[in-house]
Parts: sequence; C-alpha cells; structure tokens
Amino acid sequence: MNRDEDAIAVNLDPGVVDLPYDADVDVRERVELQQVMEEYGLGPNGALVLATDMIATKLSEVQDDIDSFDAEHVIVDTPGQIELFAFRESGEFVIRETKADSKALLFLYDPLLANTPANFLSIALLSASVGLRMNVPKISVLTKKDMAKESSATILGWSRNAKSFEDALAKTQGEQYSLYSGLFRSVRKLSVGEDLYPVSATSSEGMIALVGELSRLYSGGEEFTG
Repeated sequence: MNRDEDAIAVNLDPGVVDLPYDADVDVRERVELQQVMEEYGLGPNGALVLATDMIATKLSEVQDDIDSFDAEHVIVDTPGQIELFAFRESGEFVIRETKADSKALLFLYDPLLANTPANFLSIALLSASVGLRMNVPKISVLTKKDMAKESSATILGWSRNAKSFEDALAKTQGEQYSLYSGLFRSVRKLSVGEDLYPVSATSSEGMIALVGELSRLYSGGEEFTG
C-alpha cells in the first residue's frame, strides 16, 4: 500500500470488550451487547444473535460514518463468533450491501489452533465454507507469525506441500486417515486451499506480500507499492 494512502478501521463486533486498536467507526455506538441484553431480557448468547442481526438494520448509518472519513481503504473487523456472522443472512447482507469499489475477505488462521493436521484441515474447510458463503475474493492469512514461529513454519509447509500434510496426517489419524486425506484433496482440487500469507501485526512482517496479493486482485499489481 502506498504510504500516502489512508485507511480506517471499522469494528463490527457489538460484544467486544477491549479492542486492541482504535476503531475509527465502532458499531457499539449503535448496537452494544450489554444494552441489548438489558433491553430484551436476553442472556449473552441470545443477545449476540440479536445484536449481530441488528447490525444489518443499522448498516446505512454505519455506512454514513465510514463515508464521512473519505478514506481510500477500509479495514472491517467482523464479529469474532464466526457462525453468527458468516452463516446468518444478516452477515451476508452486510457484506453484499456495504458500498465499496472493491471488496476482499481476509480469513485468519491462528497458528496456535491450526497446529495439528486435523485442526488445520478443519479450519481450511471452514475457510472454504465462509468464502463460498460470502461470494467475494478471499485471501487466507496466517496470523501471529512472530508468536508461533515453529507452528507457523509447519502450517505453511502443509499448505504448500500436499505430501507433507498427508505424511503428518498419516502419523496422527490412524483409521480416519482416508477420510481426512480425501477431504484435503477435495479442498485442494476445488482451489479453496490457497496459499497462506503469514503476517505479524506486531512487527508488520508479511504485510507487503499481503498487500501485494490484494493489488493483484484489484489493480494488476500497479496501484499498491511497499
């Protein structure tokens, strides 16, 4: 991304307590979990479902907040409870109706969770499902590269070398090997097991490569520079 270009951060999680960044636009100013719990007499789970759906009803107001910054790039942080956002109509509506010249979905792999063959495959399948559901270009990102160097290296090896993954799978799955191996091959065949882009939010390592992939998607590699 060109250093002269500006970006804003948008939080769409109505239930987050402490954000690790300063949100330029925060949906909690319009839909806040604790307030929903009190107003509708719901517990945390029910309130999360309702609050996530309520975001769709406030989308035009959130859009106005975003447009007021006139930013060239908007980074949107969606609710952490993926099933509440990605697999409900309201989530698809938000993605579809949010106004932008171009959109991309970044699906985050946590190396502390994807550190076994079975877990890695499960997350890859979830990534594929979310990508199909949202129907926008998707890039898979391996986070926390600086915090889990050994796990990150292993996971990257699995994502780039099918034999490496299947060898690791054979050592851990026993009788279930055939099932897991077949699923993995199907994921790769459908081209949803794409390369992972390892990054670190702390050191910014890998960000140039990630932005380069975004550039490839939307501007032929010419608009964005390191």
